[in-house]
Amino acid sequence: MSSENVHPHVISLFSGSRTRPFCGNPSTTKAETVFIEENRYYAAYFEELHPEIDVFDAQYATKRSEFKEIITSVKEQVRNECRPVQNLLFSECKLGLNDLPNHVYEVDWDVILVDGPHGDWPEAPSRMSSIFTAGVLARSKKGGNGKTHVFLHDFGGEVEKLCGKEFLCKENLVEASETLGHYVLERMDENSFQYCKNQTLSTASSSSS
Repeated sequence: MSSENVHPHVISLFSGSRTRPFCGNPSTTKAETVFIEENRYYAAYFEELHPEIDVFDAQYATKRSEFKEIITSVKEQVRNECRPVQNLLFSECKLGLNDLPNHVYEVDWDVILVDGPHGDWPEAPSRMSSIFTAGVLARSKKGGNGKTHVFLHDFGGEVEKLCGKEFLCKENLVEASETLGHYVLERMDENSFQYCKNQTLSTASSSSS
């Protein structure tokens, strides 16, 4: 499942600049490509190697050990700070990445690959913010193709599996392997207050019991 084959002229947002094997050579693609990296030093190094693309570092305020509680809290805020359709630049949602350059929130991304941040120890941020942010960016598109292809690496991981279910949604999963899930999300109306069909606030809570 290669993101290169989804559309010949994709616009791509990647979380984790070490995902190069999934997207090919950024210097030869016609797509607008942005990498989001959790390590600012690696981001600077990667941008030196590939000055033709943009690499930004992001700050994560989550801990893997708290991910079930955070998911429950976020879903309780689905009509407020954690709406599925919004400009995350102005959001105070616990899982929303709101410290990226303004234009990242304005571009209608066609492909989003989530492969960062890295780490599965209790204090690591895990990928919950990246997954939630990918879902919001996909649903909040204003123009272009109404569909966004979201690829989730390490698809079988505990955090990835639950956050994918809650914020990318089972009905949007079109293909999956042991390591990569492929979702297709459609833009949503700004007055939508559900991430998935038939979703309840008890899902994350029941998963922790």
